Amino acid sequence: MIEEIIEVTDEETEYKTRMKELQKELGCGAELLMQKKVPLIVVFEGLDASGKSGCIRRLTRELDPKQYKVIPISAPTEEEKRYHYLHRFWKNLPPAGNIAFFDRSWYGRVLVERVEGFCPEEEWRRAYREINEFERQLADGGALILKFWLEVSEEEQLVRFKKRMENPEKAHKITDEDWRNRAKREEYNSARDDMFRMTDTEYAKWKAIPADNKKPVRLFVAEEIIYYINLLK
Repeated sequence: MIEEIIEVTDEETEYKTRMKELQKELGCGAELLMQKKVPLIVVFEGLDASGKSGCIRRLTRELDPKQYKVIPISAPTEEEKRYHYLHRFWKNLPPAGNIAFFDRSWYGRVLVERVEGFCPEEEWRRAYREINEFERQLADGGALILKFWLEVSEEEQLVRFKKRMENPEKAHKITDEDWRNRAKREEYNSARDDMFRMTDTEYAKWKAIPADNKKPVRLFVAEEIIYYINLLK
């Protein structure tokens, strides 16, 4: 794992109040990004059912819809496969003053594509350098890059999978692929650790967060984003 996993605590009775405060602060932060003409790129990675999408929904609640995009990443289309794998991410980068939330990202190259054998070893090993260069270019161009890994335990992931299966409104979110990925957890853990080691840079650092309790994770992520935006003042 990354050198230190950040611990967060849950104050259940204060959660809603604090979340509303942070959502308003994020709205103010978005105004600062626009004033400073700084694009913000927020990357979420983690195993299935780690809470990425739910976290993003809370972060965007008070934001101007014209100022942000949520980019959910799934398998590349046949058209996208005709280009370099970073091409589809370049197309979705935010303009100056705007925000892009990536629900999974270019790190799929060194995670799922590595573990599932979707690309040769030579290509995913080369991808560490390509990703660092990609992020360096974004940072040198003035972008603020924040990367969050949500670490859900094997036990909690199973609980969430079962809840999805039992809920007709969420049953579509659990597929055979999710169960196959779960069976390869050790391989994904190894890929995760290599990803941290190879791509945790000064200009695009990883924040790894225990994610078995979703509410404190949301608070922590919001606070981190606000902190880094406020450094622009």
